[in-house]
Amino acid sequence: MFKSRILWKLYAGYSALIVITTVIVGVLISGRIESDTLDEIRQSLNARAAMLKKASIENLQSPGDPEFQAHVGALGDEIKTRLTVIRADGTVVADSEENPEDMDDHSDRPEVVQAQSRGVGTSVRFSDTLKVRMMYLALPLEADNKLLGYIRTSLSLTGIDRRLGHIRSAVAWSAVLSAVAALVLGLLLARHFIKPLSSMTVVAGSMSRGDYEQRLPMTRSDEIGKLSKAFNVMADSCRQRNETIVTNRNRLSAILGGMTEGVVAVNADESVLHMNQAAGELLGVSPEECMGKPIWEVVRFQDISEILNAALRGLTGPQDDLQIDAQLKKDQFIEVHASPLRDGQGELVGAVVVIHDVSEVKKLAMVRREFVANASHELKTPITAIRGLVETLIDDKDLDESKQDRFLGKIKDQSMRLSSIVGDLLTLSRLESKSDDTEGGPFDLRQIVVSSVRTFSQMGAEQGIVIETDATDDAVNIMGDAAALRQLMSNLLDNAVKYTPQGGRIDVRLRAAGDQAVIEVQDTGIGIEPRDQARIFERFYRVDKARSRELGGTGLGLSIVKHIAITHNGSVTVDSTPGSGSTFRVVLPIASTRANGQPQE
Repeated sequence: MFKSRILWKLYAGYSALIVITTVIVGVLISGRIESDTLDEIRQSLNARAAMLKKASIENLQSPGDPEFQAHVGALGDEIKTRLTVIRADGTVVADSEENPEDMDDHSDRPEVVQAQSRGVGTSVRFSDTLKVRMMYLALPLEADNKLLGYIRTSLSLTGIDRRLGHIRSAVAWSAVLSAVAALVLGLLLARHFIKPLSSMTVVAGSMSRGDYEQRLPMTRSDEIGKLSKAFNVMADSCRQRNETIVTNRNRLSAILGGMTEGVVAVNADESVLHMNQAAGELLGVSPEECMGKPIWEVVRFQDISEILNAALRGLTGPQDDLQIDAQLKKDQFIEVHASPLRDGQGELVGAVVVIHDVSEVKKLAMVRREFVANASHELKTPITAIRGLVETLIDDKDLDESKQDRFLGKIKDQSMRLSSIVGDLLTLSRLESKSDDTEGGPFDLRQIVVSSVRTFSQMGAEQGIVIETDATDDAVNIMGDAAALRQLMSNLLDNAVKYTPQGGRIDVRLRAAGDQAVIEVQDTGIGIEPRDQARIFERFYRVDKARSRELGGTGLGLSIVKHIAITHNGSVTVDSTPGSGSTFRVVLPIASTRANGQPQE
């Protein structure tokens, strides 16, 4: 409390005011008393001089009266006043306290000079004769408009000075006591006003540290009490607003943190205010390390800096945005939207950018374009062949029967090829349109593998290819579509037979590895180059297009295998060495069994 700087500042100012006021009042009172006292003495001296005026004129007109000096001395003793009669030339004629003959010329005395010019003269000075401070008053003595001399009265101020000293002492003591009382009262009043201010300071400090529970006591009904009440209301309001802000901030942070889109906000100086984790991952930076730094310093991507700079220049309206499509790195594309940030007064205070990862969209668009182009090409080839053959048959009426049969056979082959392409496309479309939950029920995968090998064994024998099976003796139960898995095996075996030369070998293996079933189809065919192994499961992709068409492939078989495996929560991979053959490996989850005996995927 007593350490309060404002308390001592207020008290020092109040004390200075009291002391100065007391000094001024004391000086004015003392001066006024002294002035009034001197006026009274002056009037008294004037009256006393008048008592001797007539006798003095008569003596100056008829000098030589030996009794005049005695008369002046007696009158001076009677009225307790020094009386002096002076001729016009300054010679002292009579004096009530000194011998006139011993006194010097008085024509230069201040009171005599004033009386000559003003009609009355007064002076207060130290008397060299009496060795005390005196007041002198001089009046001119005239007769028949002729200046005869002057009468001077004087009175010692020793008593007056003593009385004025007592008065000044009394005034001083009164002023000191009044000042002390006022200072004590001022200290109490200052403390009375400073104490609630100190409490307000403590509460305000608590609020600045986030503690909004402190309140001021409501014990007063004056303005300070009203201020305390308003302060408590403000504290409640601040607490509620802070809770709202914290809630909104946490909600916003949760929303921004859970977004898959990247969000970056900057202020008017292009310094990063916020960056969510998605933006950090897309831009390859740490959001924590970017806070407070210029965007162009932490993000080495010029297009983002430029679009933010454009938004900060106000090139977009409140409802507009800027957009760019750009490539961050190989096979990664982003779409960027930027909008300006404005405060409540509409002033531009920053900008926000939203980053979308459109890599998958770009890839899908590329795949779609390639698919349309490949499908069109694949469909166009048999259609063109059929059209050419049919036009030849129609235009050439004389074509012999053997050529007609040969042309009709080619038309049949091309139509079968066209039918195969359309069938595979429909199968692929059906597989892609299915949900994650495969249709069908449980079945033994071993039976499908064995039956599929049995079907292709005759085809392989005709081409001098040996197909062997190495399957587990135990049932391998799979939950899913048995027809789809049969097609998967057919496509793998068909592909192996087509690309394995005469005298080659195909080994089909089925085994259980934990909770997974593994199918392997290994051939001794021509093999696949490493650069082609990652793309052979794409639609219409062929390693050797001429050989594939010659063998009647549609380019969709392995793509169908991949999608069948995916729809059964499995996968397919290939290991191949050019000239030594390939091994296709399909991994599928084995169905588990519920308590009631029903298989569960």
